[in-house]
Amino acid sequence: MNNNIVDSSCWLEYLAGTKVGGQVAEAIAQTDALFVPSIIIYEVFKKLLLETDEDKALFAAAHMKQGRVLPLDTELALLAAKLGRKYQLPLAGSIIYASAQKYNCVLWTQDAHFKGLAQVRYITAETKLPLFKRAARNSTSRRR
Repeated sequence: MNNNIVDSSCWLEYLAGTKVGGQVAEAIAQTDALFVPSIIIYEVFKKLLLETDEDKALFAAAHMKQGRVLPLDTELALLAAKLGRKYQLPLAGSIIYASAQKYNCVLWTQDAHFKGLAQVRYITAETKLPLFKRAARNSTSRRR
């Protein structure tokens, strides 16, 4: 069994019940092998606060905490800075990728800046619609 990190974008897809979310469901279900950088909790919680409500955001955070939460310490911060410079990654992406490298995890993502990097499972997004509109469309099309 692989250790896994599910990126923020894929967590949001999973919580919205989309097709992409279904592709990461098994990685999320294996909580003994699920690693969750604290910055992912921040990103998902903030997005859900903006698009839904605090109860849903808290539920998501509690779900993510079932995995092993990884704090940002000095060692990880330095590794993130090096990898960010090497691969031209943004701040959060650098921390997430450094976490995957440090803890030998497969990183599940649909963010293009990770495409082609070692230990990354890149999933192509099916559409550019806002996430919760996409989820509503998918659930409507399933009923037909």
